Amino acid sequence: MFKNLDAKALGLAATQSETIELALSFGFRGIDLDIADFAAEVKTYGLPKARRLLDSAKLKVGSFVLPIDWQREDGFEADLKKLAELAGLAASVGARRVVTVIEPANDERPYHQNFEFMGRRLTELGSALEAHGLKLGVGFDASAASRQGKSFEFVHDLDAMLVLLSTVHAANVGLWLDVWQVWACGASLDEVRRKLPRGQVVAVTLSDAEEGPPESADPATRRLPGETGVIETAPLLATLAEAGYDGPVTPTPGPNQVASMRRDQLVKLAGEKLDAIWKAAGLGPSGKISASAGR
Repeated sequence: MFKNLDAKALGLAATQSETIELALSFGFRGIDLDIADFAAEVKTYGLPKARRLLDSAKLKVGSFVLPIDWQREDGFEADLKKLAELAGLAASVGARRVVTVIEPANDERPYHQNFEFMGRRLTELGSALEAHGLKLGVGFDASAASRQGKSFEFVHDLDAMLVLLSTVHAANVGLWLDVWQVWACGASLDEVRRKLPRGQVVAVTLSDAEEGPPESADPATRRLPGETGVIETAPLLATLAEAGYDGPVTPTPGPNQVASMRRDQLVKLAGEKLDAIWKAAGLGPSGKISASAGR
């Protein structure tokens, strides 16, 4: 696994070149890709020039957000064609992972109808992305506020997410493991370690949390990983390393925690927090269990 920088997850409005510079300055080995911005650069300047900085920096591409609204009823076939073009472009610069979040409630489909609908859609997405060597990581939203005012609740916890994924007929579709969401739904990271089939984690997002009941937690109050100790992530990273997980690990605080920090100060702090968890998990620079761990 590798330390990954997502500028947007840190609340930063940064260009690709600025993100690359920050990643190189503060010890990150990968960055997330804004596929819409990258596609616009390719259209304007051509692929060789658009990818030049990324290639020269020798950074990995962590993931990119699925660029279509796949959970609505209409327009899916047209969106799949759009996805094929963007997925091929992302794959050409080394992207291997796409992420998306299941809507935790809606006004159109009752739970069981939506369950079947989402299973079919995820299977189709997996097939479309497989052609470009891409995996799809699916996350859930546990915050109660995101379900308010909607007619039908849907998947918003770890167990239901794993059941939904088990119905998807595409081997390249797995879990986007956001540890704050796992904590917020009342599950423990020990449960994650016990329940996840080997190889099912596609991407990992790390945050810490404020003291208080998880069920009333606000995503805006996420803390940087290792900041409060409410969510202990080092054992989970060690388990993922032992299972051969080789993907991105991305620190994600809430906007309430970072609004007053300078850009370089924030990225430096995020890198330091991630380094401390890396060390506590017994990981070496490559993200594998260090030979000296436990000695």
